Amino acid sequence: MASVYDLVKDRRIYSIEAEKSVLEAARFMMEHNIGALPVMRNGELAGIVSERDIMNRVVAVGRMPGTTLVSEVMTANPKSISMNETVENGLFLMREFGFRHLPIVDGKQLKGLVSLRDLLLRYVVQKEKEAEGRKAS
Repeated sequence: MASVYDLVKDRRIYSIEAEKSVLEAARFMMEHNIGALPVMRNGELAGIVSERDIMNRVVAVGRMPGTTLVSEVMTANPKSISMNETVENGLFLMREFGFRHLPIVDGKQLKGLVSLRDLLLRYVVQKEKEAEGRKAS
């Protein structure tokens, strides 16, 4: 059974500091084609900010992205998952709490960020392999 960390262990970890502006976060996300960023403060996970957060908490309410800090619009103290948790547990957390990105941590240290898409693709592959195994038996 694959762990959630197995899905992202070879990826670069992208994050942003809490005191950066929303404009910097949006440009960074666009540059790297990512939909969410873990937010760091003093080397520890402080929150997460997504494209949806930027749209709903900045653009739609008329705030200025250049002067609004990421810390003002992030989801603070996000749910996270430990490195050795299963894909199924990650999917359960996302469904239960209604989010699409899940920070992977080892204690307080950020180890990666997994998306709902990552988990669903792995889950489908696992189920296909199980089905093939049953057919071969």
